Amino acid sequence: MRVGPALRVLPVVLKPEPDERLLGWLGRLALFYGMPIDAFLECCGLPRRDVNDLEWKLGGGEGALLAARTGLAAEALRAMTFEDIMPHARLMVARGSRYACPLCPGGIQRKTTALPWGFWCPEHGVRLTTRGVRGLERLSETQLMMLDLNARAGALRLANWARGRDEGLPSVPQLLDFLTARHRRSSPPSLAEQPRLSLEARRANHDFLTRPIARQALLVVVPEYDRVAPVLAKPVRAGLFSLAQGSLLKNYALAVGIGRLSVDPVGYSAAVLLASDREGEERLRGALRAWPLTLRRRIYARLGRLRSAHSGASSGVERTRSGRKRGQSQQLRFSQSHNYAPGIS
Repeated sequence: MRVGPALRVLPVVLKPEPDERLLGWLGRLALFYGMPIDAFLECCGLPRRDVNDLEWKLGGGEGALLAARTGLAAEALRAMTFEDIMPHARLMVARGSRYACPLCPGGIQRKTTALPWGFWCPEHGVRLTTRGVRGLERLSETQLMMLDLNARAGALRLANWARGRDEGLPSVPQLLDFLTARHRRSSPPSLAEQPRLSLEARRANHDFLTRPIARQALLVVVPEYDRVAPVLAKPVRAGLFSLAQGSLLKNYALAVGIGRLSVDPVGYSAAVLLASDREGEERLRGALRAWPLTLRRRIYARLGRLRSAHSGASSGVERTRSGRKRGQSQQLRFSQSHNYAPGIS
């Protein structure tokens, strides 16, 4: 066997960057030596291996071959993989980079940028962006600073859930099921959501102005997202797919929603139920059946108090309006009798 020459350490090995993923690092090495990544893996003794499979689990033999060729320890190589991500969360990891750091050198793919809840660069601490598409720029810096507390809490829960370390209830999938449930019937864009258009433009865009839009609980839990998201892009996919296939703005809003529901599940859930219609409330109650019974009881008790307060406020407004009408009527009769008094014999 001519194994010795094939496993000699490469003359130049690029040092892995902090948090760099195996796919990106091997791609940089292959580019440096001017060959496709498959050919580079073959030179490392790993023919017909898919680099994406290596990112999930780098076996002992595979790790030893790469370590012998690159001079890196097997532990350092495994640190660049996603082997700590549990199978139920693997759909969350993108094959490429979802987001980009404006300060990172080109060609560096960090593991954080492949995860839907990675909103900050672990090396530079700045917000990640998306190329060519407006993401969090739709929110002002003041809004982002206020939302970051919830977003970081939600991102932490998501990261722990993906690694099998989250024991909170309701679970992350249960929270996502609630956030992505429709709380109201789908409806066309409201006047506040419609852009300013001339009469001719409104006629030309009739299909857009009358297209039904899904109204999900996320819009109530995170109204900041409801105000800035493009109207046709407001809906998110159901459940876990909402994160796996969401944009930066959507995933940030979902992380904020998870953070808020984790801190105050009773208050936010009751608020969504209060804002829902009959069909939406049935869907939400169906999602809540997976939540702990004691928590559901607290939510429904809060909902009852909110409805009583809302009903009392509505009654008070009606009584005020009726009182004003009676006062105006009496004043009108007094004015009329006063005007006609001189004519009475």
